[in-house]
Amino acid sequence: MKLLLDESMPRPLASRFPSELEVHTVQSMGWAGTSNGDLLKLAATEGFDAVVTVDRNMEYQQDPSTLPIAVVVMISSRTRLSELEPLVQPVIDALMGDLDKRVYRVTQ
Repeated sequence: MKLLLDESMPRPLASRFPSELEVHTVQSMGWAGTSNGDLLKLAATEGFDAVVTVDRNMEYQQDPSTLPIAVVVMISSRTRLSELEPLVQPVIDALMGDLDKRVYRVTQ
């Protein structure tokens, strides 16, 4: 599975995912500053299975019926690495099985 961490995520979070997942950041792909809609299209074109973000607005800015890729929104009070780390396993759990092109919300 290939995941893209949105630019609002702490980059070190990528290393907290299991090694069998291919995790990239928006910055490492050279896509920093790309609008959400364009980012989702780029990610889908490049073979990503899902975009992981803390941007709660993303699900409301996009038409859910036309999402080109799955979006996982990590719900946390802050975007600190220590507060997002416990959400890594719920993200993995949400993405396992039949992956739909929809918004998944994960909380602790």
